[in-house]
Amino acid sequence: MKKLINDPASVVADALRGIELAHGDRLRVDHEQRVIFRADAPRPGKVGLVSGGGSGHEPLHGGYVGFGMLDAACAGEVFTSPVPDQIMAATRGVDGGAGVLHIVKNYTGDVMNFEMAAELAEAEAGTRVLAVVTNDDVAVEDSLYTAGRRGVGGTVLLEKIAGAAAEEGRDLAACAALAGRVNDRVRSMGMALTSCTVPAAGVPTFDLGEDEMEVGIGIHGEPGRRRVPLAPADEVAAMLVEPILADLAAAQIPTDGPAIVLVNGMGGTPLLELYGVYAEVARILAAHGVRIARNLVGNYITSLEMAGCSVTVLAADEEMLRLWDAPVDTPGLRWGR
Repeated sequence: MKKLINDPASVVADALRGIELAHGDRLRVDHEQRVIFRADAPRPGKVGLVSGGGSGHEPLHGGYVGFGMLDAACAGEVFTSPVPDQIMAATRGVDGGAGVLHIVKNYTGDVMNFEMAAELAEAEAGTRVLAVVTNDDVAVEDSLYTAGRRGVGGTVLLEKIAGAAAEEGRDLAACAALAGRVNDRVRSMGMALTSCTVPAAGVPTFDLGEDEMEVGIGIHGEPGRRRVPLAPADEVAAMLVEPILADLAAAQIPTDGPAIVLVNGMGGTPLLELYGVYAEVARILAAHGVRIARNLVGNYITSLEMAGCSVTVLAADEEMLRLWDAPVDTPGLRWGR
């Protein structure tokens, strides 16, 4: 294992120290509970947004804490869910009296621990908590990590749009309803060229031949939908986009409005290749009559150093587009301020 770390046992704690030092003007870190807070949290009268999950997916979630997105993010161990005490600390720390929205990716441990923390927060502190569980991955219905579809790249888009809604003063029920609507209209699919190596394990999570790729992966190195021969970017783009469009059509989600598209790197793929994939994705979507109104290309929800990419398509509407354009100021996304 070749990694730029001190010790596998301290990799998360070391990263949190670095995040705080790099972004101390807008973030503060509770190192005991491993929670990254927006520096001005809690904001009186504002709905607090809390998310989190296993570390190793940076910039998700800690990189999206700040004005216009999350109020706090819980950092679990690498690829391991945060515990209820962490989520409780985050929830209490952002409660400004308007309630707290939990944004939870659909992985079994995440869902269970967020549910426990919500119950405790309501029982012990009287905090009103609602939750939205993201499940945008069309690749699988079930896996080792979840019941039902996994929450992947759509989480980034949802956190931005719901964060803007909370920032403009919408109440808890309205923020939760909007987040649920975004989740209903977003789909993702990913692929891998190589495995990642979890620091504590020290060896690649799976073996993949030089002439093979895995299609339909999640974000933990879990097996994909199928293993196929290595293909050029245009064929890879089709393997990712076609199932997304088919799934939206099956759900009767119209794709004739503005779309927000994310071509996401899994951590080990250069932008040169990601932009090449985006060109193919845009070509395929245009051929299907999908109009890309906004896009992101880069590393936004990663899987350590895994090479590969994912594609996310949100069949947005004008309200979502306006909230997407609203100012945001976080380490991972920043515009309009």
